[in-house]
Amino acid sequence: MWSTFRLEDIARVVAGGKSGLSGKHFVDNGYPAYGAGGLNGFLPTWEHEDGAVVLSSIGARCGKCFLPSGKWSSLANTQLIFPDPNLADRKFLWYLLDDESRWHRSGSAQPYIKPSDVKTHRVTLPPLPEQRRIVSILDEAAYVVRGISRRTQFLDELAGAEFHRVVSESSKHRFRLSEIAEIVGGSTPKSAVVEYWDGDVSWITPADLSRRRDVLITETNRRISSSGLRSIGGRLLPVGSVLLSSRAPIGLTGIVGVPMCTNQGFKSLVPDASLVDSMFLYWWLRSNRSTLESRGVGATFKELSKAATESLDIDLPPLDVQRNFAAVAWKVEKARLESVRQHKVAELLMDSLMSRALEGKL
Repeated sequence: MWSTFRLEDIARVVAGGKSGLSGKHFVDNGYPAYGAGGLNGFLPTWEHEDGAVVLSSIGARCGKCFLPSGKWSSLANTQLIFPDPNLADRKFLWYLLDDESRWHRSGSAQPYIKPSDVKTHRVTLPPLPEQRRIVSILDEAAYVVRGISRRTQFLDELAGAEFHRVVSESSKHRFRLSEIAEIVGGSTPKSAVVEYWDGDVSWITPADLSRRRDVLITETNRRISSSGLRSIGGRLLPVGSVLLSSRAPIGLTGIVGVPMCTNQGFKSLVPDASLVDSMFLYWWLRSNRSTLESRGVGATFKELSKAATESLDIDLPPLDVQRNFAAVAWKVEKARLESVRQHKVAELLMDSLMSRALEGKL
């Protein structure tokens, strides 16, 4: 039978950071230090060994919980919850409490959880054996989710590694970017002219690219009308063009999958297909982001000019080598997208499983 308790009845609740240690005491190698943002760094000394759930009690991640292991220390703006092992399984409690929406927050500009609210926070627990059974089920599901996530990351790194192998092992010829691609800017229709917006023409901003990692861009958050397109020059980037954000931030990139136009935050490249492959160019830009950023100028924010983009040197292998790389990279991207899809499904299933488990429905 499940029973409801106040946290202070099943756990010792104390404020974190009582040692007075902070980021200025961090070292390169030491004991994990948990603050309001989670694992914030490492300290030369430790306070605790296992035993607790760390609750972020102030700031943007207020209500997020962390599960330290081994020897560790706490920083300010946390509450440490040490469960009675005869009443509550620590990991079950972490699964239960790691839900920001369940905590009562005070404050407006800077949200926080009162220590008294932590102590009186109510939790409903099954008997200890049932807690452990639920933890084992959730752990197995979490293992699957982590495995898919690792596979997604591996695939992303695999294409990059293949690019660097091809570049290092191939003979190359040096070009200016202006010799192998046309550099195209963008613009924004007047926002006050209603008929310029919500049409059928895809229109992209750097913010759109920052929210996605897909190589091929086929959707945009906003669209403009044909009259809106005419108002900014009527130029559409053809399929196969390579997007390059030139400010806020510099260096985001993607391959155009449907005809589209951009705002003024781009210096996009329309490649000469007889000299350069779009996928190879995409990976060259992505791999040279630090160089692109270094060419930005400006006081308020850095911007990469058209002239600076055109003057960049690029070392190109023969076109057949580029195309062979591209064939591999597109296969890897297809596998990565499938892994991303599987990860989203697995997370949804994990959320559903957790909800049922913590409601006693497993």
